[in-house]
Amino acid sequence: MNLLVSALEPSANLHLEPILNKLETFTLSGIFDQKFGTPLYQSSEFSVMGFLDILPKIFKAKEAIAEMVFLAKEVDTILLIDSPAFNLPLAKAIKKRYPEKKIVYYILPKVWAWKKGRVKQVEAYCDVLASIFPFEEQFYNKSIYIGNPLLDEIIAFKDPQKTYHQIAFLPGSRKSEIKKLMPIFKETAQQIESKKVLVIPKFLQGEDLTKIYGDIDDFDISYDMQSTLTQSDFAFICSGTATLEATIIGTPFVLAYKAKKLDYFIASRLVKLSHVGLANIIMDFAGKQSVHQELLQEDVTVKNLLNAYETFDTEKFYKKAKDVKNILQHGAVDHIIPRLI
Repeated sequence: MNLLVSALEPSANLHLEPILNKLETFTLSGIFDQKFGTPLYQSSEFSVMGFLDILPKIFKAKEAIAEMVFLAKEVDTILLIDSPAFNLPLAKAIKKRYPEKKIVYYILPKVWAWKKGRVKQVEAYCDVLASIFPFEEQFYNKSIYIGNPLLDEIIAFKDPQKTYHQIAFLPGSRKSEIKKLMPIFKETAQQIESKKVLVIPKFLQGEDLTKIYGDIDDFDISYDMQSTLTQSDFAFICSGTATLEATIIGTPFVLAYKAKKLDYFIASRLVKLSHVGLANIIMDFAGKQSVHQELLQEDVTVKNLLNAYETFDTEKFYKKAKDVKNILQHGAVDHIIPRLI
């Protein structure tokens, strides 16, 4: 099987890995992490955040799309993972040139948050719409819920009866996120007596961490998020997939998010959701109460973070976390493989 992949984000590569592990024989080309082979481009070349950050990447993206269309001629299936700003124009270009090629879109554009017009584009250019959230069928006409990949990838769960005397800090995976949260996380950590562990994304391994995080002498360092969350009594987490992972693992946490003021202003006008955390969003669509507290922008203060930590209702959290897992039902990898072949 010849597979053309577009996986631009670190999270997309995490979800790609179990798929490749399940495929018996394949030839891989496209955009992905170099640990899977020799990519046309490495995913890290496209990782951006914010409305302004993306501007320098536009010309590279156009060039990459043209090269990906050229590669599509020789493949059996095209697998697009998340990143609609790039993957939708890519799908359109490939389908226009090679209408017979099978295009699978895995981790669909979040039209339930914003840009609902993307539904028509995805359904026009893609043959298989592989959804990872059950509620997405309310927005897409042709989507298939295949399960959630985190239920495949998470193999360890926290023992709710055990105390670890450890607190985890996850300030995000992008440098802009880290820059905003780390000063507040550091000050918060200084007022907590338990062992403090700073979780760093694996793709930053080998870099000079002080240039990214500043002084981190007060923290133990971990590159294994799952293991750290499993052995932590509580976590302070930047928004993103990590919040849903913590929910599934069973680690109580508070979501903290600070964006550039312009980015947040624009996003707040476009996104029509009650929450930003994925676990909370899942519960919102299910008509259930939220799982965890969310602190956004100016509310991300040391005082508020410590209050969230000290007053957390652990028993309620475990109950709600179980609800989330029941809603998601099962993993995704066994259900997407047949749709690739």
